[in-house]
Amino acid sequence: MGHLQGKVAVVTGAGQGVGQGIALALATEGASLAVLGRTPAKLEATCALLRARGARAEPFGCDVLETERIPHLVEEIAERFGRIDVLVNNVYDGAYGPLLSLSDTDFQRGFRSGPFATFAFMKACHPHLKRSGEGVVINLVTSAMVRWDLSTYGAYAAAKTAVRSLTRTAANEWGPDGIRVNAIAPHAASPGYVRWAEAHPAEAEEFRASVPLRRVGDCETDIGRAVVMLCGPDARYLTGATVPLDGGQANFD
Repeated sequence: MGHLQGKVAVVTGAGQGVGQGIALALATEGASLAVLGRTPAKLEATCALLRARGARAEPFGCDVLETERIPHLVEEIAERFGRIDVLVNNVYDGAYGPLLSLSDTDFQRGFRSGPFATFAFMKACHPHLKRSGEGVVINLVTSAMVRWDLSTYGAYAAAKTAVRSLTRTAANEWGPDGIRVNAIAPHAASPGYVRWAEAHPAEAEEFRASVPLRRVGDCETDIGRAVVMLCGPDARYLTGATVPLDGGQANFD
């Protein structure tokens, strides 16, 4: 039995990549999973992997841009599973590129899918996390926030910086409720990264060389297992932190 046995985790964007890796790692420790995303086939595929590990897993269609639907969805999940102990806000669906190339809609999309959706999920899950007595929120941010050259990453970094600030604020305000709130900034071999690396091998090799550990993290064994640690008793006194899971590349000092 893992140390998350009996716990229920909500993971957004769990149909593939980092979200799926986190869900798999949580399931290995005994958690039940609410698997959220936009693509039914991907959600079902993730649930099949989770069930193969003996975990309860159920798919929930969700477009985080529709923030007005989030409270109802959270209540549906809580009713289906009976509780919510862990919330992982993984989704970002925004634009990249030079600032002058971005429309207002492009820029705002990153904030709607980032801090706006993160806030909506956190607020809706709060009473359930408080009732748990050991509630945990993990918000995904990015090392682009402290990148030496922010060119083309400006909108992404701005949205994620807002998520990081939201994380710290919730950690302060919700600590008395027994809820810990942390952020992670991962480099991971997601499907998007793999496609880019295959299309730009020289640039990908240069990127890997800039990582002290000389590799990009695995979605489950590097990122997911770290989330397991953050959700478990070994991190019971850690809250309000941003944990870089990037092989030592970024400097968050």
